[in-house]
Amino acid sequence: MKAIRVHQNGGPGVLVLDDGVPEPQPKAGEVSVRMAASGVNFIDVYFRNGHYAAPQFPFTPGMEGAGEVVAVGEEVTSVAPGDRVAYAGGPLGAYATERVITADRLVKLPGSISYQTAAAMMLQGITAHFLLHRTFKVQAGQTILVHAAAGGVGLILCQWAKHLGATVIGVVSTEEKAALAKANGATYAIIGHTNLAAEVKKLTGGAMVPVVYDSVGKDTFTASLDCLAPLGLMVSFGSASGPVPPVDLGLLAAKGSLYLTRPSFATYTANPAEARASAQALFEAVAAGAVNIQVNQTFALEHAADAHRALEARETTGSTVLIP
Repeated sequence: MKAIRVHQNGGPGVLVLDDGVPEPQPKAGEVSVRMAASGVNFIDVYFRNGHYAAPQFPFTPGMEGAGEVVAVGEEVTSVAPGDRVAYAGGPLGAYATERVITADRLVKLPGSISYQTAAAMMLQGITAHFLLHRTFKVQAGQTILVHAAAGGVGLILCQWAKHLGATVIGVVSTEEKAALAKANGATYAIIGHTNLAAEVKKLTGGAMVPVVYDSVGKDTFTASLDCLAPLGLMVSFGSASGPVPPVDLGLLAAKGSLYLTRPSFATYTANPAEARASAQALFEAVAAGAVNIQVNQTFALEHAADAHRALEARETTGSTVLIP
């Protein structure tokens, strides 16, 4: 089989296509999946550049994908060869033509959802689900702030929050991304974060917002805190601009007894039953038309490095997938 492998941490150029990798054989409780599409996410960049520690070298990146079951190990009864399936979360290994994964991480795909759509939405969509329903339970009538509103998670957050009855303020980097965010659920779109708090104050009549969803990290952290109402929640769930420096807890008190959380996909999906419930809620939202998954970039597997370059340069919108 073919797989993208990383032999040492570094820039996009360390993503190397290895041909002739031995085909994986599923052990007890495992399933072999022939990949039809693999999602590309910022967490893949973090493992590639060393921000997150890889389990070993070489390793194959990729945390989500979709494809067909080709073989099952002993004790697997939930899926069978020929089933259309998707998954998100560890272990790494999605950037390949075939992979092995434990059966409890797989969900069967409804016939209405294509492989590319599934690969693009599993990690981002499940993330959006727990952010909106568990990290902070968004209620109708609330106004919320979403950074990177034209990105993969951002577009889903905007649409789903609007479906829940919330007013969404999206933060983006260009006019084109502002138009995209507004076409996908954001009532308002702010370009840049230089005067973010002042803009939010105007839009909310001085009330500010009860929650900020920030996947940008270092560059936007302080501006995000300044947008929160007293007792508001800062949800820092990514660090596209770099990790947030150490925080003086006194700052949270000074800005209104704020709350701060750093949710992780692994924690919120550690229980397979809860992960499947999130996936089912996502499928239902897509089927109902509440969420439209936009696969705006596709790359051949061997061009994974180009996909990473585009993602890091903030040249992408919506979701990006690799096709074997």
